[in-house]
Amino acid sequence: MATATPKAKAQVRTKMRIKKGDTVQVISGKDKGKTGEVLRTLPYENRVVVQGINLRTRHVKPTQEGETGRIVTEEASVHASNVMLYSTSKQVASRVELVVEKDGTKKRRLKKTGEILD
Repeated sequence: MATATPKAKAQVRTKMRIKKGDTVQVISGKDKGKTGEVLRTLPYENRVVVQGINLRTRHVKPTQEGETGRIVTEEASVHASNVMLYSTSKQVASRVELVVEKDGTKKRRLKKTGEILD
């Protein structure tokens, strides 16, 4: 009896309002309340990697002769819905809205403070 091979799902890229270099605050999970800078975004998984948040330790075996093993701590990704953009000047987390300027360019603006991000 032949088994059917599952078809590969087409990957869907999520439009994210969070970009690399933004300051975000974690709003749920074990690191709730912490803030950090976004190191990279993973739009196909709808996740972000934030500096100093969701740290994982990994034990690395020695690869060469005479080298010792080590323990590496690195940031794991967090789902984008668990972080919120953070205003460093007003010290408050806020949702973001997309605003079209008079010249037709799109800008991101924080809803609470009205601060324009880019």
